[in-house]
Amino acid sequence: MFGLLINDKEVKEMEYLIKREMDEILFDLKDERIDHIVKRAMEERYKILFALFKRVASPQECFKYMRRGKRDRKKG
Repeated sequence: MFGLLINDKEVKEMEYLIKREMDEILFDLKDERIDHIVKRAMEERYKILFALFKRVASPQECFKYMRRGKRDRKKG
């Protein structure tokens, strides 16, 4: 296990960067031209990013990025 000591400004920067990356993945997951194998890898990356995001973001922000059910996922 690793520890990380960061200040509030760095937390906000991390939150911003992770949100941008997750937004990009969510946008790309809706693209029907992308192969389902690639989408599966993107979903795995999203899970990792969301786990990091939960550590720095408020619960209200986390709810905005939670994926649930078939509404958020399309088969590729």
